[in-house]
Amino acid sequence: MHSVLDPVSLRILIPGVLTLVTLSKTQLLHRVRPSARTRSHLNRTLTWGLTAALSAPALSAQRVPFDATSLVRRAMQHRLDADKHHQPLRYLLHKTDEKHDTTKEIIETKDGDVARLIAINGKPLTAVADSAELARLNDLALHPELQQHRHQGEQKDQERVNRLMALLPDAFLFHLEATEPCPSGQCYRMSFTPNSHWDPPSMESKIFRGIAGEVWIDQAQERMTRIDAHFIADVDFGFGILGKVNKGGTALLEQADVGGNDWELTSLKLNVTGKALVLKSLSFQITEEASHFSPVAPNLNYTQAIQLLKLSSPAP
Repeated sequence: MHSVLDPVSLRILIPGVLTLVTLSKTQLLHRVRPSARTRSHLNRTLTWGLTAALSAPALSAQRVPFDATSLVRRAMQHRLDADKHHQPLRYLLHKTDEKHDTTKEIIETKDGDVARLIAINGKPLTAVADSAELARLNDLALHPELQQHRHQGEQKDQERVNRLMALLPDAFLFHLEATEPCPSGQCYRMSFTPNSHWDPPSMESKIFRGIAGEVWIDQAQERMTRIDAHFIADVDFGFGILGKVNKGGTALLEQADVGGNDWELTSLKLNVTGKALVLKSLSFQITEEASHFSPVAPNLNYTQAIQLLKLSSPAP
């Protein structure tokens, strides 16, 4: 059980304690009765000290305000720091959109990701389709320029994501709503709304002007575990000439510690409509689920990954 006297209370009671220890040794050793004047002074001091101690909890309750923006900023920095030490993984990715339902086995390598299609609509590939997939992998092994081009695209996409994620602490105003259980343990749940004083530094970052929602951050590791975002307004790009995202869209992202403090995106649900180049309609209704994560050798190259994928079972 903790003492009811916190550090603030103890500091307030010090004058009373000092009065006790300054009594003469003779009075303490021989239990000499203090004079009436001394007793009166002692009573006043102790009464003041006890009264102050009883009121101390109200003072100690005035804690430093929770700085939600600083927490989000730290979470973004932890994400960037972790990326520098990321270990390559092997996992399954199930993706559905308006036209397709596919499952792929993916291996990360120093040369970029390599994937093998293993199921369509939840069913393993037919023998003919699987043979075609293996032929595609063989062709990829013979043409490293194809993998290099793909890897460069992955790197550019990752850089874009990093730039946008780094803007979150300034682009939004965050407010702590609650501390609650989450898959990783305990999380801070915070709401966010657009920061009207923030000036988007790029055309693509203007999308943040029309987004609000909630974010969950793990308490122990200060990593973002979930973002539930909603488009609360139409957002134009290039004065509406290049494109527009319509109000009412939603985006849900979830990530988890898949082992060794390695946090990975495990779920993505995107439902967004709009227009591109004035006339062309846009519709993104995508769901992605990543699972069955396992580590692979850090120096694995893409041809070695192809061989591993060719040896795996085509069933999801």
